[in-house]
Order: sequence, then structure tokens, then C-alpha cells
Amino acid sequence: MPPRTLIALTRAVSPSIANCELSFIDRQPIDFSLACRQHHDYEQLLTSLDVEVVSLPPEPNLPDSMFVEDAAIVLDELAIIFPLGVESRRREAELMAKAIARFRGVEFVTLPGVVEGGDLLRIGRTIYAGLSARTNRDGVRQLRAIVSRFGYEVICVSMTGCLHLKTAVTSLGNNTLLANREWFDASAFSGYRWIDVDRAEPHGGNSLLVNGSVIYPTSFPRTLRRLEADGFRVLPIDISELQKAEAGLTCSSLIFEWDGTSP
Repeated sequence: MPPRTLIALTRAVSPSIANCELSFIDRQPIDFSLACRQHHDYEQLLTSLDVEVVSLPPEPNLPDSMFVEDAAIVLDELAIIFPLGVESRRREAELMAKAIARFRGVEFVTLPGVVEGGDLLRIGRTIYAGLSARTNRDGVRQLRAIVSRFGYEVICVSMTGCLHLKTAVTSLGNNTLLANREWFDASAFSGYRWIDVDRAEPHGGNSLLVNGSVIYPTSFPRTLRRLEADGFRVLPIDISELQKAEAGLTCSSLIFEWDGTSP
């Protein structure tokens, strides 16, 4: 088999990010220059972990377009492109389909189904799909029909109180989940070990596992210390300006393996 490279698709911060969609936090002024520096630091950290970062150009008219994860899920066999849950973001899907076509064949979920990748937590060949304001049952039904051909199981997860499922729960590897279990139906996840966020840091459930290291926001120091105490190699990063746009760590990249061949 040809060697496989770990790819991270990212997109530069839009100059219009201050006009981003917000659902669960209040709007604050965003320092565009600082947001760009923090996003660059994020890309550099991925590069330091032996990830090949493919950085796409900014989209001035699409304020949320740096959140590339929401437009697609990339599996080993193919990528699925989504109509996002708010109309203002739907052009992002077309752009992402073009970017991903270099690496994977693509299929599409179509309206009235809607899905955002932030609601999809993939662990092995199981995809947990959060039912939210951005992801509906028809979208999940279409996703299931596509991925079941390749042996994936899709499990619906009821949730409330946050934007996406991965706002509340992410995988740390080793059968362990980091979570705010008040925001979703944890009974959908059986057989996992839990690390709960500190109660003072309810948004601390979003982490990014890359090549054995856990990238984690400095905004949640108490939960960060819990991860370190549990033996995880934690790499702190400041994304405080991006968090004003309701950003998490997972939403700013699409990470997948590539064997160097065209689909």
C-alpha cells in the first residue's frame, strides 16, 4: 500500500467573521487580526504534529466559512457534502465539494435534509449524529443510507443547550470521551469511560485528538488540568478570539488520511 498522509483542510478567517451566525452566545466585537493570528497558530500546531495543512483562501462574503468541518464528513471511502443548517452558509458546501474532490469521491445530502459536521462524532465505524437546530432527522436518514453501504452505523443523539454535538462531547481515544453530559443524551454512548468538564466550564467538551496529542483551549484551565492529571498529552492553544464566533477546535479543520492518489 502507498504511504498515507494525514491531511487537514482549513480555510483562512473571513474578513466578515464579525457577521457570523450565533446561537448560544452573545455577540462581541471580534479583532480580525487577532483571529487570524490564532487561526495561523492552530495551523502551525497541526503542522508540528506531522499533519499536512491544506489552507484554502478566505471567503469575504461567507462569515462562517473558516468552520470547514460543518460542510462535510470525510471517510476513508468517500466524502459526504451537506446542506448546512442555516441558509446563509449553504454556499460553503459547494466550495468544500470542490476542495475535497482532489482527495475523495463525493456524495451529497440534499434538502430538506440538513446536517452540519459539528453534529457528527465519528469513532471507528460508528457515527454519532446530534439532532440539533442545524441537523435534522431527514439529513441523518440520508447520511445513514450513504454510509451504511460501507459498514458504518449511525446513532442519533438527542441534545440541547449547545450549538453542535461536538460542542458537548469529543473523543480522547482509548475508549474515553470528554463531555458536558448535561447537554446531550449520554445513554446513546455505551461502554465508554467519561472525563467530565469542570462545572464552571460548560463549553469545555470540545477537544481535538491528533496523533496521540490532545489539542485543547486555554480558555478552560480547570478541565485542562483534569486531562493532564489523567495522563493525556495536552497541547494548550489560545482560540479566545475565534470562540467569540462560537468556534471550537474541531470545526476549524477537516482531518483525514490520503494515499496520494486521485479518486
